[in-house]
Amino acid sequence: MTALRALGVLAAVVLLAGCTSEAKEPQAQPQERSSLTACPEQSAGPAKGPHVMPALSFDCPGGGTLDLAEAPGVPTLVSLWGSWCPPCREEMPLLQELAVSSGGNVQVVGVISKDGRPQAESFAADAGVTFPSAFDGEGKLMAELGINVLPYTYFLAPDGTLTYTQVGPVTSIEQLRGLVAEHLGVRL
Repeated sequence: MTALRALGVLAAVVLLAGCTSEAKEPQAQPQERSSLTACPEQSAGPAKGPHVMPALSFDCPGGGTLDLAEAPGVPTLVSLWGSWCPPCREEMPLLQELAVSSGGNVQVVGVISKDGRPQAESFAADAGVTFPSAFDGEGKLMAELGINVLPYTYFLAPDGTLTYTQVGPVTSIEQLRGLVAEHLGVRL
């Protein structure tokens, strides 16, 4: 019984040792800068059309938010991707090339899906991806769309109308430009 009592006293001392009367200010951790650019401003009003994206909003690691209930104002590709997805990793350079070469005629926005932010940020930095991406770590958009695999790319008209859904990866920049021309009416 004395050994048990001694163990209880020792446990109480250990617990109380961590308590002090002085409150310490938590050290501010420097915010890591994202390699991804900020999500674009959306001021074209609510998305319209017979088919639109679910009305969800996500923070963007590069800054700002992506509100899928708002019209993008310009032809837009919304690519759902994750660092854990091998086909997404293969497709990313093509989406980056389109984002850079479109001259602002088409915008590319990613949605990081069912992923950890550090993993996604690391992959994007390693792959040279700079286009904006929103963070949906829990996969709310995938659940709302009823999908469980990636990648999916959604083509949106300036008013937010969903004009086409690409299931699976594109395999060449020519294929991607052809899809943009066919479904968004923009020749690149």
